[in-house]
Amino acid sequence: MTVIELINTQAARLTEAGVSLGHGTTNAFDEAAWLVLWALKHPLDSLDDVADTVVNADDLKRVNDLVSQRISSRKPAAYLTGEAWLQGVPFTVDERVIVPRSLIAECLAEGSIDTFLGEHTQRVLDLCTGNGSLAVLSAMAWPEVSVVGADLSTDALAVAALNVQRHGLSERIRLAQGDGLGAVGDAVFDLILCNPPYVNSASMAALPAEYRAEPELALAGGDDGMDFIRTLLAQAPQHLSEHGVLVLEIGHERPFFEAAFPTLDVIWLSTSAGDDQVLLVERDALLRA
Repeated sequence: MTVIELINTQAARLTEAGVSLGHGTTNAFDEAAWLVLWALKHPLDSLDDVADTVVNADDLKRVNDLVSQRISSRKPAAYLTGEAWLQGVPFTVDERVIVPRSLIAECLAEGSIDTFLGEHTQRVLDLCTGNGSLAVLSAMAWPEVSVVGADLSTDALAVAALNVQRHGLSERIRLAQGDGLGAVGDAVFDLILCNPPYVNSASMAALPAEYRAEPELALAGGDDGMDFIRTLLAQAPQHLSEHGVLVLEIGHERPFFEAAFPTLDVIWLSTSAGDDQVLLVERDALLRA
């Protein structure tokens, strides 16, 4: 059996088993390709080069066992491989953190935030940093800025430290532990990025097993998903510079967001998932609201 035949076979297994996707892939073929290439120790971007390579019996068993583990455990593939990619950048991942997939990463890559930043933007906060992926991507996007990655979870920060070191950014990214903005004391930032826990209670109860394998602390946002966000928006102005902005991901919770903050003027940023999942709000708008 060749590599491409093996991927197609494993994709059929994943489809038949009804696994839930969304942790880096959106279809069974891509999920199978990820698992097969990783098990065979091939780079994830090497499929075209190795597609017709014949797989030996030992490697075939290794792949079958890994896909069987994916099906039986219902853990995201990233937890099985120990790595996930965001905007083409690799990150260390384990069950102490959610699998990085924030749509804010697209906004960083595409430059849609840059228009709203002042000429002398120097200080960036990645709040609820998790494995540190947005902090790392911010430091890569703006080589002149210093970044703080903050999180309540000491476990998550331990993983974030691995990724900061992995990408050689220890001199530009500082990690801070604490509850929300309490993690940064009186510090002021030109830009705050935040992918907070925002899943409402009803949606939490209906999550597939793959999502329930992730830390609940990073997902659950209370009855309407806005518990963390209410405190964040109340405190954010004192942590933003005069022309500072907050970029916030809320996923599919826009109706709850608008019900909770009906007078807040926000700017919706376009992403691959639509124009209603990531918003930008300026400090002045927060003060007016």
